[in-house]
Formats: sequence, structure tokens, C-alpha cells
Amino acid sequence: MPFLLTDEQREFGRSLDALLTAADTPAVLRAWASGDHGPGRALWGRLADAGVFALAVPEAYGGVGPLPVEAAVACVELGRHAVPGPVAETLAAGVLLAGAGGPVAEEWLPKVASGAAVVSLTLEGYGPYAADADAADAVFTVTGDELRLAPGPGEPSASADPARRLFRPEPGGAPVAKGPAIRPAARAAGDWAAFATAALALGCGEELLRATVAYVKQRTQFGVPVGSFQAVKHRLADTLLGLEFARPLLYGAAVELASEVSRPGAGAGSAEGSPGVGAAVAAAKVTAGEAGYAAARAALQLHGAIGYTEELDLAWWLRRARPLRDAWGTPSACRARVLAG
Repeated sequence: MPFLLTDEQREFGRSLDALLTAADTPAVLRAWASGDHGPGRALWGRLADAGVFALAVPEAYGGVGPLPVEAAVACVELGRHAVPGPVAETLAAGVLLAGAGGPVAEEWLPKVASGAAVVSLTLEGYGPYAADADAADAVFTVTGDELRLAPGPGEPSASADPARRLFRPEPGGAPVAKGPAIRPAARAAGDWAAFATAALALGCGEELLRATVAYVKQRTQFGVPVGSFQAVKHRLADTLLGLEFARPLLYGAAVELASEVSRPGAGAGSAEGSPGVGAAVAAAKVTAGEAGYAAARAALQLHGAIGYTEELDLAWWLRRARPLRDAWGTPSACRARVLAG
């Protein structure tokens, strides 16, 4: 079945690109990594005003979603501009809380949609770390049939990306929701977290490729641009192919998620979910994650020694590619999920 973004979806992406281009995200990234979350929270508010975080929140709670195709469009742009903060986690939390329902959804989902709350979370099967928990207004954890609000962010752990800090949330915290609805809601939230991370990885890879192509047109060797060398052309062509191969898988996963939401009686976080959704999300995640990381390796090699310097803005994208590849489903875990169907 052919698939193309609508004019409205493309315009949404262009508007986010313009917003983020004017926001000077490298400066925001540096501030975020140093512990100053003010510029990042201000940018978060502008993204919320554009409707980004409402995309995973149902209309009953002040959102417009769930709209996975539009969420993919948004996350690709946020990845291209390396927006700091727990973007995938906040979107996934919208799905988790909508599935849990009750007072916790009524309290937090309007805040998520409006950008008033930054949220991180951990889910069983995806590791113990909550991204940017120190900057989050809430960190949710799921254990079995219980959804808890962590009492604190916990201690930080080493991260390859200084602007994506990892924390082990403090144990305990009173359950804010419990019952049989929590497990399927957590499964749906895990799919959304992996899906959003795949889109962020694709956008990150696209920016790495763009910056590298521009650089090899300027850098000269033997009196000619290095981009004219056949070996460089081949490396960049392979990078482009990897990214373009990932794109239809990402939007294919978005269509699967949208079809799941539109099933009679279904909703964000409801029911067991179609087996095809998990496999489609895993395929998108492994392909986009690997393509983004391959773009980072090519960018580092073709920039030469300058690629290692933190003064170069591109270094922030280089350090982000591998964590995005491994977050919310390592390549091996995603491949296993695809094979399992």
C-alpha cells in the first residue's frame, strides 16, 4: 500500500524545523548537559505549544492523540535538532497513563499535553535507567500490575551522551494505579518509547549526514574537495541508503500503531495489542538505530580529527547516536522480537 505524508503533516514538520532552527539547540544542549535546564524547559514549552506532547495524549485529557504518524514527523525533527530532555519517555508516559486511567491520568496527562510536566519512566524489560530523571517533574516505574511514582530521581550513572543523563530511580513510592490494565498499558508504552526513539535516531542520522556532506564539499586535499573522491562518495551513499531504508519502516510502524488505536474498543495502552505492532516497531527501531549510528561513524571518519572536539557542534549528535541505538531496545533485542513476529 503506498504511503505519503499529507500536506498538513509535512507543514507540521517544516514548522517544527523552523522553530528549532531559531532556538539555537547547541546552546540549549550545552546548558542542559551542565545541569542548567532552564533553556531546555523553555524550548519544551514552545514545542508543547506546537502540539508535540499532545500527540500521545487522548482528547479526553486535553491532547489530540494518539497520533503516531504525526509523532514520527515531530520526533524526526526533534532528533535532527538534538532537542534535549526525555522526549520519547514523555510521549510513552502519555500512553502509559492513558492506559492506566483513573486519578493519576487525570492529574498528569493534561500537564504532559500542555508541556507543564516533563516525565520520565522505567518499564520492565527495558533496563533500570530513567533518562533525565533529574529534570523530570515525575518519574513513573512499573512493576507487575503496579504503577508507582518514584520518590526521587536517584543516583546518576555514566552516559555516553552528557545531555542524556541516566538515573536509577529511588525505590519505593506509593502505587498510583494498580490492576490488570497496567501490564497492557506498559507494553503499549514500551512500543511508543521504542518507536519515538527510532524517529529520534533517524533525525539524528539525517543531520549527521547533512553536516558531513557540507564539510566534505569544503575540505580540500590535493587541491580538490575530498567529497570528490570515490571512496568518500561511496561511504556517504551507503549512509544515505541506510537512512532512507529506515524511513518507510518507521512510518510503517506508525501506521501499525495507528491501526491498533483505531480498532473497535482499542485505545492508547488498551488490550493485548496486535503481534504485528511489536514486530513493526522493533524493525523500525533496529533499522533506524543502526542507520543513525552508521551515520555517526561515517561523520566522525570524514570530519577527521575535528570530529573529536567538543567545540564542534556536531559532537553532540555524534555522542547521541549510539545511546539512541541502544535505548528502548538494543539491536539484538529488536531483531529477536522481529523474528518472533
